[in-house]
Amino acid sequence: MKVVAAYLLAVLGGNTCPPADDLKNILGSVGAETDDDRIELLLSQLKDKDITEVIAAGREKLASVPASGGAVAVAAPAAAGGAAAPAATETKKEEKVEEKEESDDDMGFSLFE
Repeated sequence: MKVVAAYLLAVLGGNTCPPADDLKNILGSVGAETDDDRIELLLSQLKDKDITEVIAAGREKLASVPASGGAVAVAAPAAAGGAAAPAATETKKEEKVEEKEESDDDMGFSLFE
């Protein structure tokens, strides 16, 4: 990711096709280690490509990926039938018990009075 970030910083700086030395200088300016293999891999994959088109293509691919795990969590209690209701009741009971414990810690006086 740091090599990609350095590449994007170089492009934002006006260099549409930054060489490996520019990326090394950017990474070195913040004290990051440079990995020549990763830099060369990135540069070879982005050779003769417009970075805005690459980013747009990546966004299209990510749009088709499900980003929420909520659908699985919702489906599991629905499949269990009535088992979801007792679990919710137990949670409410536990919350009430915790509230009582907190009020016991007060002991009738305040530290700041």
